[in-house]
Amino acid sequence: MTTANDEETRHKAKMAHRKAVQDAEVAGKTIEKGLLIVHTGKGKGKSTAAFGLMLRALGRGFRCGVVQFGKGMWQSGERTAIERFGDQVEWHTLGEGFTWETQDRARDIDAAKRAWAAARKLMADPSIRLIVLDELNITLRYDHLDVKEVVAALQARRTDQHIVVTGRNAKPELVEAADLVTEMAPVKHHFAAGVKAQEGIEF
Repeated sequence: MTTANDEETRHKAKMAHRKAVQDAEVAGKTIEKGLLIVHTGKGKGKSTAAFGLMLRALGRGFRCGVVQFGKGMWQSGERTAIERFGDQVEWHTLGEGFTWETQDRARDIDAAKRAWAAARKLMADPSIRLIVLDELNITLRYDHLDVKEVVAALQARRTDQHIVVTGRNAKPELVEAADLVTEMAPVKHHFAAGVKAQEGIEF
């Protein structure tokens, strides 16, 4: 008959083994480098996750940068919050709205080029440790920028600089170059039930 003491002994042995395996795995990871991170997929939360990561970096004292591609000039809740960090963050929203709003490919390309120039400037700033390139994947999807040029520049970033790229339909070339790729998968979304975008949740 199994007693409570037997269960506790087995549990402790199991957890001790698991800890030893985990500790050995962690000890084997010795590389420290700037990461190229991609958040993609059809699910909600790609930009939200990127800004959460930025908040972590800000809490560690990093200087950070944001360039928003495609999105218009509205003031989002995350921008309002992050701007409270003052000159610890440099933020550029350089899109003119979504492609279905502008309906002008030449304008979209010009806006993408301006945003990419801002991104390159942030990448060249030795004080900037983490950069969010929000919706860059959409810009690349519509060929508003040359994907080979963008990927080459991202790969040539400083060795201590982290870059997070967001947006649906990440190009295969970017996925191949990235250190970490997360695909957000939709399971259920309130929008499908007729719930509109709400302050504090979507913006």
